[in-house]
Amino acid sequence: MDKEYFFTKEKHKALLEELEMLKTTKRKEIAALLEHAKSLGDLSENAEYHEARSEQANIEDRISQLEIMLKNAVIVKHKKGSTVEIGSTVSIKKKGTRTTKDYVIAGSEESDLANGKVSYDSPLGASLMGKKKGDEAIFKAPNGNEIVYRIESVK
Repeated sequence: MDKEYFFTKEKHKALLEELEMLKTTKRKEIAALLEHAKSLGDLSENAEYHEARSEQANIEDRISQLEIMLKNAVIVKHKKGSTVEIGSTVSIKKKGTRTTKDYVIAGSEESDLANGKVSYDSPLGASLMGKKKGDEAIFKAPNGNEIVYRIESVK
């Protein structure tokens, strides 16, 4: 079975729009760049041609990636509950500190730590999944240290 990709309705729509733009506008732009580069002569030493081919490969890779993700997309609609799940907003406090941090549990494509969105399959997100207010979440940081958070609230 293929991996499932979890998205909000908004992120799913944005990915569909990106896919459409890549398949239409970007493919046409690259085709035009390749034609221009070919007209410059010897392809073996043609930097414009090689750059355009590289960009074309990157675009085709992204199209392929988007098609797989969208084919296996699961649209999450968060329902209010006391258990941490994708879409939950979790307020956590690191053991030994007084400050709390709020995070939205998101799919991996939507994670953005700077904006308070943590992926459900990241070490922190995975340690929070299924927990309730008052529970402790323990995970290993990239440096190998164990970090303990207490869940202050789940929305």
